[in-house]
Amino acid sequence: MSCLFTPVTIGHLTLKNRLAMPPMATAKADEAGRVTQAVCDYYQERARYSKIGLIITEHSFVCRQGKAHPGQTSLAEGADLAAWRHLTDAVHGEGVKIFAQLSHAGSAATSAVTGQAPVGPSAVFHPKQTKELPEAMTVEQIHAVARAFGDAARRAREAGFDGVEIHSAHGYLLNQFYSPLVNRRKDEYGPQSVENRTRFHREVLQAVRREVGEEYPVAVRLGGCDYQEGGSTLEDCVEACRILEESGADLLHLTGGMNGFVRPGHGEPGYFRDMALAVKGKVGIPVMLTGGVTTLAQAEELLEQGCADLIGVGRAIFRNAHWDD
Repeated sequence: MSCLFTPVTIGHLTLKNRLAMPPMATAKADEAGRVTQAVCDYYQERARYSKIGLIITEHSFVCRQGKAHPGQTSLAEGADLAAWRHLTDAVHGEGVKIFAQLSHAGSAATSAVTGQAPVGPSAVFHPKQTKELPEAMTVEQIHAVARAFGDAARRAREAGFDGVEIHSAHGYLLNQFYSPLVNRRKDEYGPQSVENRTRFHREVLQAVRREVGEEYPVAVRLGGCDYQEGGSTLEDCVEACRILEESGADLLHLTGGMNGFVRPGHGEPGYFRDMALAVKGKVGIPVMLTGGVTTLAQAEELLEQGCADLIGVGRAIFRNAHWDD
C-alpha cells in the first residue's frame, strides 16, 4: 500500500494523505493585501487536481511593517476575512485542508513597500536587502510583533483555515533572530544560544495559542540550516525543533534559512533531508520535507525511507495544477 496516500494527524486534525502544497507567493492580492478572485481560483484549481491533502497558502503579513512585496496577502488588522472565507470554502469544497502561513519580513522589507523603516534583530543589512539598514528591534517591539502573530492567527481561524503556519525561514524576521549571521544582539534574544535565538519563536507560539486555543493546529516552518560558515547548523536545527515542540508546535516544516529555499550544491529530490532525518528521530510530532520533489514516485520514496511524515511539492504544483498527470 502506498505510504503517500495514507492519513496523517497533525495535532487534532487528520489529513487524508501525506502530500502537501507548501507556501509559494503568487503576488495576486490587491494593494491592500486583499484576496482577489485570481488568488481563489489558483488555490481551488490546485486543490481539485493536484492530489494533495493540505495546502499551506503563501505568506501573509501580520502587520504592515512586515509586508515583503507588492501583491502579498494580508492577515493584518483590517484584513478582508470574507474574501479569505471565500477562498477556504472553495478549497474545502474540493476535500482539501488549508493552513495560512503567517509572516513578518523584518529586515528583508523596504520602506518603499511598507511605508515604514525596516526592522530586524540587529542593525545589520539583510543579505538580499542592502539599500536600507534596519533598526534593531526593542523588546517592546518584539512583544508587539508576537501579539500581531497571535491576532493574525485568530483572523485565520475566523476565516475558516484549518490551521496556521508560523514562517521562520528564508531570511524573514523570525529566521533572522534564529540565524547568527544577522543576529548580533547582546540581550536574551541574542545568538549566544539556541534557546536565546528561539525566544521570539516561543513568544509567538504563546501569543498564537492564547488566540486560537490548544486544539487548533499550529505549524512552524523553520529555516533550520544556513549552509554557510557562521550560520545556523544541523545541530542547531535539532535543538530548535525540540524547543518548538515543547513550546506547542504541532508540525515542523523544514527548509532553508538565510539562503532561501535552496541548498547550495544540491538539487536532488528532498534536498533538505539531512535536517528532516536528524529531527525526525528527536521529536514526536510530524515533520514535513520539501525541496526538489517533482513526482509522486519521488515523494513516495522519501516517505518509505523514513525521511519525513509529509512531503511538500512546490514548484511543480506552482507551475501546473495537473503536475502529476
